[in-house]
Amino acid sequence: MFVRCGVCGREHPFFLLFYWRCINIGRQNKGMTVNDQIRFPKVRLIDSDGEMVGVVPIEKARQMAEERMLDLVLISPSPDNPVCKIMDYGKYMFEQAKREREARKNQKVTEVKEVGLKLTTEEHDLSYKTRNACRFLDDGDRVKVVVKFRGREMAYTSRGYEVMRNFVEHCKDHGQVDRPPKMEGRNMVMYLAPIKK
Repeated sequence: MFVRCGVCGREHPFFLLFYWRCINIGRQNKGMTVNDQIRFPKVRLIDSDGEMVGVVPIEKARQMAEERMLDLVLISPSPDNPVCKIMDYGKYMFEQAKREREARKNQKVTEVKEVGLKLTTEEHDLSYKTRNACRFLDDGDRVKVVVKFRGREMAYTSRGYEVMRNFVEHCKDHGQVDRPPKMEGRNMVMYLAPIKK
């Protein structure tokens, strides 16, 4: 039984198989012109094997694609020299999406880890917090260092800069100042970034 497809305009012998393939092509078509959407009278055609066929009328190119039960895809939409290729468009889009997923999986997402300090942080606590910050920096994450001022400590904001300088000195082998210390409300905030190798 042959049924005319509403997406590509062709009649398909196996209705469900090809109809769903065309629906998926319609959904996945991200700016690429396919099959009957191509409006050039003549195109430079590349065969499914990658061989150059030459300049042919668009009807002949569509017919060759249909004979191979593949799609005609516009590779280069240049008005002077439009280039089309015969390929399985659904398979091409699937492989491209797979490559994008792999690239996203291998990509390192940089996180911002926060370390909180006080003006009165003891030496033991400071060494523990700097050790954590160094570990975060070695993992490739940025570190947000926050000094919190409580009550009357707001009168001693200059001491907050000393605490920040001391913290940077402890982490200098692992990171560098990305954004210098700055007051934000009752907090002083500084960002450290990993050292680029």
